[in-house]
Amino acid sequence: MVIIKNSQQIEGIRQSSKLAAATLRYLADFLKPGVSTQDLNKLGHEYIISHHATPAPLNYDGFPKSICTSINDVVCHGIPSKKEILKEGDIINLDITTILNGFYGDTSATYPVGKISSQSQKLIDVTKKSMYLSIDRLKPGRILNDCVGKIIQPYVEKFGFSVVKELGGHGVGIKFHEDPFVYHFDYPREKIILKPGMIFTIEPMVNASLDHRVTLDQDDSWTIRTFDHSLSAQFEHTILITQNGHEILTI
Repeated sequence: MVIIKNSQQIEGIRQSSKLAAATLRYLADFLKPGVSTQDLNKLGHEYIISHHATPAPLNYDGFPKSICTSINDVVCHGIPSKKEILKEGDIINLDITTILNGFYGDTSATYPVGKISSQSQKLIDVTKKSMYLSIDRLKPGRILNDCVGKIIQPYVEKFGFSVVKELGGHGVGIKFHEDPFVYHFDYPREKIILKPGMIFTIEPMVNASLDHRVTLDQDDSWTIRTFDHSLSAQFEHTILITQNGHEILTI
């Protein structure tokens, strides 16, 4: 059941979302060759704690770190490690979720590490734009799929890319993951009508090939990679449906 948030809840989620966004901006300054993903985890953990909040991923269903760091063919849920060192030409997604005063804010973005290839940059640009094209459609009375899956899938496929179908966005705010599940590909059976007070993420995961499939690393049961080892990018915002449109909370 989709939770319609009241004004007090909305303000709490807004403040947590602002902190998640601030954490993401803070960490982006450290994305250079030679930095380990564990370094990024430590920096992110300390930043969130210093703002009297908690990193939501830490110990969530056994996840061992405070942020997710997903490099190159890792679609999502990459686990930070001191052995994983950023290299020139990598792309990395940082996924940040904060709990502030009991409320959740969730955001992510994909960044270049040093100079990257034109194809990698194209993937980043297309993925980011697909998210904003979708967000721009959101307003009360519209069907969620018409604003998200129907917009994102055809846009990314024009460039020879594919949308990951096994994963999607989600309601957020009172819990880490709530209803609705947000499909980023056209899923006509989804008939959720947008209403003021709904809060959910839009977070397309886009693979740099026509193969949308993913596979789970068996050694850690968290890391999800592209099936064909193509690059993958993701961007994510937490969105509030307002009386007349929408508000991006993670800015």
